[in-house]
Amino acid sequence: MSTAAERAAQLELVARLKSAFPELPDAPTPDLLDAARIKAYLKPVHDVGGEPDAPMKYENKQYEQWEEMTYVICEVLAWRGIWLSEERRRIGNVDVGRAEYLGLPYYGRWLLAVARVLVEKHHISLGELSERMAEVQGRYSSGLDGRKLVAQPKSEGDGSQVKRNEHHLHAVGKGDPQVYAGLAGDPKFAVGDPVTVRDLPVLFYTRTPEYVRGARGEIAAVAYESPAAEDETWDRPDAKPEWFYVVAFTMSDLWHGYTGTATDVLRTEIPERWLEAAH
Repeated sequence: MSTAAERAAQLELVARLKSAFPELPDAPTPDLLDAARIKAYLKPVHDVGGEPDAPMKYENKQYEQWEEMTYVICEVLAWRGIWLSEERRRIGNVDVGRAEYLGLPYYGRWLLAVARVLVEKHHISLGELSERMAEVQGRYSSGLDGRKLVAQPKSEGDGSQVKRNEHHLHAVGKGDPQVYAGLAGDPKFAVGDPVTVRDLPVLFYTRTPEYVRGARGEIAAVAYESPAAEDETWDRPDAKPEWFYVVAFTMSDLWHGYTGTATDVLRTEIPERWLEAAH
């Protein structure tokens, strides 16, 4: 049981997590929004490269048990054909909102993705999940106190009858992206070609970072064939494979005010749809 003061404190904490431009009200009228703000609101939250931030000290932290268990669960779900890696990335890293993305631990988002995919694909019900969470919470109500988390499943199901995604069915024994080899046709670009990254509108998901859009680079490698992340993440069996390229960018051209050497280079992987010949 919680007190009125405890409930008020929790609601006050939630209110502080709101993510919006401070000069605008919530749900602004259309005349208060310009194209730049709309683009910023629609930007997928995982695309944080190049955004201003405070320096962070790198620490090689030991994984905790729940983090290791979460990683294993996600790998098993992929191995059993429940989801694709891009699907997990979208559900876990994008469909959560900026406050959750920036506020939760890395594997906390993965764990939310597990819950969502199992509910959305009808493997468990949300009511069942909530009851099980309450049960586990009660089992460790006094904290772990040095104990290890122990699974106590209520039943064991027959995995042979579980519906698999299409990619899992046709990639078994071949691998990914090997399963798409020879399906994309001839590559549009070759090593050494100058290219510009297209500044396409972005909705819901992409793996092409904003900081390279509109920038000029050079093809460093013709990598492999696969559906682009924008298609693969929705598990579309009819998604057309395309070539992926490793594109090299000169850092001094990429970053405003860059103070490194003129020979510093950044390389990143970009699908063909995002590239056009540089003129």
